[in-house]
Formats: sequence, structure tokens, C-alpha cells
Amino acid sequence: MVAASPRTPAIASPNRDAMAEIESMVRAQVCDQRLTPGAALAVFLKGEPVIDLVVGYADTQRATTLEAASLFPMFSGSKPFGAVALWQQIERGRIGLDDRVADLWPAFGQNGKDAILVRHILCHQGGFPSTPDSLPPSSWGDRDRVNRVIEQLGPELDPGSVSAYHFLTQHWVIAELIRLVDGRSYRDYLQDEILNPLGLENTHIMVVGDLEERCVKLHATDGTDEWGVEVIQSTHIHPIYRDVVPGGSLVSDAAGMARFYSAIALGGAIDGVQILGPETVNQMLAIAVLDEIDPSFDLPVRRCYGFELGGLDEPRRHWPGATSTERTFWHGGMGTSVCWADRDTEIAMAFLTNGVRRDKAGAIARRDLSDAVRMAFR
Repeated sequence: MVAASPRTPAIASPNRDAMAEIESMVRAQVCDQRLTPGAALAVFLKGEPVIDLVVGYADTQRATTLEAASLFPMFSGSKPFGAVALWQQIERGRIGLDDRVADLWPAFGQNGKDAILVRHILCHQGGFPSTPDSLPPSSWGDRDRVNRVIEQLGPELDPGSVSAYHFLTQHWVIAELIRLVDGRSYRDYLQDEILNPLGLENTHIMVVGDLEERCVKLHATDGTDEWGVEVIQSTHIHPIYRDVVPGGSLVSDAAGMARFYSAIALGGAIDGVQILGPETVNQMLAIAVLDEIDPSFDLPVRRCYGFELGGLDEPRRHWPGATSTERTFWHGGMGTSVCWADRDTEIAMAFLTNGVRRDKAGAIARRDLSDAVRMAFR
């Protein structure tokens, strides 16, 4: 059985044929191709929602279907929120892009990290990409413990020399910088300055109480690798979203993610609410890393100061569509989601699933859906 959202119609566009084709693609991924048990798609155009669709199961074992308010773990899709929060501090003059992190957090400068700049942290050039063995998942919510370990780390790579994906470490640094210059905890800051102003009622950096009942269950698929299986098993024992993990614990519905990306694509404001100024958005989305090989993935990457960028001639980086450009900013999350927006067309899309796929079939499905959405609104 396949369930669609019972709220406002999933298709709301003058181009009905294109919208019907997009809905058919999502349903095919769930029902026919069985790429994932459930999926949610939201699309905004020039700040207005035009698609809001949920299909399939939240939990196959319990036969519970997805609902409009179902929450998906975003994993690394959490990272852009930290980047925007840090850019708010830059915009307010509390911190500079070329400030040394150690000037604000002296203990961070130990063991060769004294030359790391804020700009390095924002584009994965800090040089400490690996999550230390001394920080097992059970410790990720312990801010004091995390910070002491981060302070003692030595760089694996020369700071500023290579953009190597920092799975968690850089966003622990971002969260601490925000606390040091603002005074609020990372969770409170996001709630006060980004989530509440944008009206993202179904987006949370930490799940408490009854909210967990709305979280989808992650499922292994035929495209789940060994690492993906380990992550799934870990989340079933202690879901990452029970703690504040700045680079990985966000949960959201698709509409909330698409609205967030839409605000950025529109120059930092939506519906009269401004979270960043247009010039700050231009700085944030400027190319910082151009087609370099990221040793964490052994893949070429194109990055700005907080997001990935499109337009790369590399099929394995085509989640935001083969038709994406360097004016497309995006981020994925552990083989379950992709969110992107085009600054030129002002289209924003969030596609979230509860099936972990780290294979070619999953990448192609995300690519083709992204291209279909972009084509529908040209």
C-alpha cells in the first residue's frame, strides 16, 4: 500500500503534465523499483510551495505509512544550518572569515591547529577530517567531552591545503564558536535565529519526548553498503537525533528543508523574514573549492563556504541533477536525502527517504528526479 499526504494537493502547478510525471517518478522509486520504503518530496518556486508529497512507509515492520508530519533524519544535511548560523555571526561583526579559530577558542590552537581560519572550517579545509576513535557515537552529545578531544587533535593535513570532508569535527567547532561569540547553546541559537523565524515547525536539531514517534525508521536496501548497515544498526540502538550533534542530528520534513533552501536562494529572506543579507549570501555561496579531489571520498568536489556546489562534470556528484550549475548549492545526507536550490531559477527541492542507498541506482534516481523538477519549472 502506498500513502500520499492527506493535506493540500500534492500537485499545484500550471504545468500539470510535468507535475504528474514528477509524482509518478517518486511513486515508481517506492513502489515499482523499490529503491526505498518511503519518500517525501517538496519543491518551492520563488518562495512558494508547489509540490508537497509523501509516499510509502515510515516503518515497514509496523506497516505504518508516512504522514505529512513524519520526520526524517538528515545526517549531513544538518551541516548547512551550522554554516548559516556562523555566517550570521560574520554578518553581525562578531567574527571574521579570516580570523584564526584559536583567537576565539585558545585551547583549540594546540598541536598544530593554531593557523586554522574560520574560512577553512566552512569549506572542509581545517585538516582534521576524521572523527577520533576516542569519540564513539555514545559520546557525541557530550559537548564538554567533545571539545576536550577536539582541542587535543593534531591536523592530519596542512590547514588550508586540501578540502577533505569533515564528517562531524568541523561542525563541533562551528557550534562552539557560536556559543563563544553569542552565549547561547547551539540548539537554542538555531531555534531562535533560524528555525523559529522561518517557521520550520517540523525541523529540530534534537528530538525529545513524543517527537520521536514521528521519526521514520531507517531501512537497509539492496544498495546499502557495510558502513550504511552499521549506521542503521547504531540508529536503532541510540538514534543520533537524541543528542545535539551539530553536523548530523537534524530531523525535518521535506517542506521545511525546501523552505530553508528557498530562503537562501532568494537572497536570505522569505515571506518578509530575513536570516541573512543578500551580500552575505553572495559571500557564502562564492566558490571556495573548484573541482579538487577530496581524499575523504576520492572524488572531485566543488564547494562554497557552507554547501556543495553543482555543475561538476562527475556523475557521482550529480545528486542535484546533471543540469545543475555552479549557481546550484546543495547538500546530501548519508545516502537518504538531497536538498538543493538554484539561485538563477529560484527553485528549491528537498527529497528525503528512509532507505539507505549508497549505490549507483540511488544516485541516478536522485539525479533524474532533480533534473525533472528543474525542467518542469523552466
